[in-house]
Amino acid sequence: MQTSVIIVPGWRDSGPGHWQSLWEERIPGAARVVQDDWASPKREAWVATLARLVLESPGPVVIAAHSLGCIATAHLPAEAAARIRGALLVAPADPERRAVLSDFAPVPYAALPYRSIVVASSNDPYCPIRLAGAYSRAWGSEFVRMQNAGHINIDSGHGDWPLGLALLQSLTDEPAAWPAGREFSENLATT
Repeated sequence: MQTSVIIVPGWRDSGPGHWQSLWEERIPGAARVVQDDWASPKREAWVATLARLVLESPGPVVIAAHSLGCIATAHLPAEAAARIRGALLVAPADPERRAVLSDFAPVPYAALPYRSIVVASSNDPYCPIRLAGAYSRAWGSEFVRMQNAGHINIDSGHGDWPLGLALLQSLTDEPAAWPAGREFSENLATT
């Protein structure tokens, strides 16, 4: 059965030109989480919306989450998490550092029951690299550390993000079926 890709934006959504928006257009059948309140996120509502989309998917699911979307994914209940084959968790948020996100604290520090990759930047203004590394270790995730990539969003020059798309593809266990982005060169280290 074909894997469904679910795109999970963070606080304030991901606008036009963001890699999540571009992937939604590029990946056949991709679904995007649409929250009722992007400005004042509440954990219960955000997690319920994501869980419903995961549980309604016809087959196994791969998550492509950004920022607060990563934390919402980590909060999923067991029945939804059981449907996930893999998750790309990019630039996770630190809900303890920003009052508007505090409803998502504390962040779960339990191993995720699926393969996951955390991608973080050495200079992300919203989450220190050490904290992203701690999330990765706690969740049992592979860790990709990018140098000076900001919040890995459109503002830091990550619109079309081919490296991220390749990492997402690695989680599907299916032949490459998505149109490739432009050639890329990223300064990163994996651990």
